[in-house]
Amino acid sequence: MSTFLGVPAPRGVGHLRGEQSFPDAARPALADSQLRRNLGHATRTIRDKRARVVGELDDWEELRRAGEALKAATMARLDEHLERLEREVTARGGTVHWARDAYEANAIVTRLVRETGETEVVKVKSMATQEIGLNEALEAAGVMAHETDLAELIVQLGGDLPSHILVPAIHRNRAEIREIFLREMPGVDPELTAEPRRLAMAARAHLRERFLRAKVAISGANFGVADTGTLLVVESEGNGRMCLTLPETLITVMGIEKVVPTWQDLEVFLQLLPRSSTGERMNPYTSAWTGVTPGDGPQTFHLVLLDNGRTATLGDAEGRTALHCIKCSACMNVCPVYERTGGHAYGSVYPGPIGAVLSPQLTGVEDNASLPYASSLCGACFDACPVRIDIPSLLVRLRAQHVDAQRARRVPTAEAVAMAAASWVMSSPSRFAAAEKASRAGRLLGRAGRISTLPPPMSAWTASRDAPQPPKETFREWWARERGGDR
Repeated sequence: MSTFLGVPAPRGVGHLRGEQSFPDAARPALADSQLRRNLGHATRTIRDKRARVVGELDDWEELRRAGEALKAATMARLDEHLERLEREVTARGGTVHWARDAYEANAIVTRLVRETGETEVVKVKSMATQEIGLNEALEAAGVMAHETDLAELIVQLGGDLPSHILVPAIHRNRAEIREIFLREMPGVDPELTAEPRRLAMAARAHLRERFLRAKVAISGANFGVADTGTLLVVESEGNGRMCLTLPETLITVMGIEKVVPTWQDLEVFLQLLPRSSTGERMNPYTSAWTGVTPGDGPQTFHLVLLDNGRTATLGDAEGRTALHCIKCSACMNVCPVYERTGGHAYGSVYPGPIGAVLSPQLTGVEDNASLPYASSLCGACFDACPVRIDIPSLLVRLRAQHVDAQRARRVPTAEAVAMAAASWVMSSPSRFAAAEKASRAGRLLGRAGRISTLPPPMSAWTASRDAPQPPKETFREWWARERGGDR
């Protein structure tokens, strides 16, 4: 433990850093009308379901505050809880591994799989393994990882990337899924229709054979209970239950923030999570396992505890609230930005509002500098968050950090120069009055009250939005005309 928590950990690596800025990546998504229809329909459906089940509880706000308090208390003593979790898992026949970053985590899991002699594994849907790029690392080592969550299967077969924490294939409709199955799924009925039941049956037949032959499974964990060494996965399809019980070896990769001190804490989170994520009163499948039980379930169990930037985030007394996230996706389903761009534009395994604050903190703000600006700051994400993470305030804070970092540059950016010039003009009444008069020349560039094209460097503005045409007279001129000498 002395080499893990309590000392600066490496910044996160893996699939967290976007190759493009958010504005650049969002443009093709905004131009894809089918994508926007798919997203709009899906997020509205989830929002409506969530609103119904949340409305059934008179104490929903009290539950949210309880979840917030439990998370804050756990983060304050995270090292103690993790050490307790390690002792309890070990005492019950499991083996605990500590991974400082994605490279270490991938190396550990790859070595464990190789030691079994197997060349394929089945996987439960896991944000942590997506974060570190585990599938690609296994593939490079000659191991095929089969995703078993239906949406993850669709994404994998389609050679795609997830677009949502809860519903990775939210950007696909039934017709697109049918085409993927017909093209990529071996032995599928060529008469397959786009009826949801038929699609589910095809996926079930495809996966069942893999479940029955798999000797190794890899999972994430929604929660890890420190006082008993128990891990939990909640899901809706039953594929997780198959992965967690049939194989001989189970490897679980869990972010260190997922630990909870006691079973009693789950009373709160198992009410908050299903209502906020799938709009259900409880999860159809809640699977819990504690170490190894002779003759029942996997006979070898490994737990990989993943840092990957979390310790650095934990060191920020305000920013650490992003680690409270229970990965329910409620913030995405209410976000007007996410609904129009989808998850791919964020360039991170964690999209939407929580991704806009979590990814920059795990990797460093400058590595994802555009994400904190991917928000209208409307506050809907805070209202929806089951553990009351103040995402808008975190976004503003990260923006300020980015601005401070830019100020330290020897060569100022064009934006910094423009803001400095605006500050100089607006700090003097006479300079501001002169600028108002000069701005009227811009009327020559406008039509119907708008300016659609400006020369560089202002073209960066009009490339994505119109500028208002300056008025015929300034406010000062209007005031002098209407009020004369009155002040």
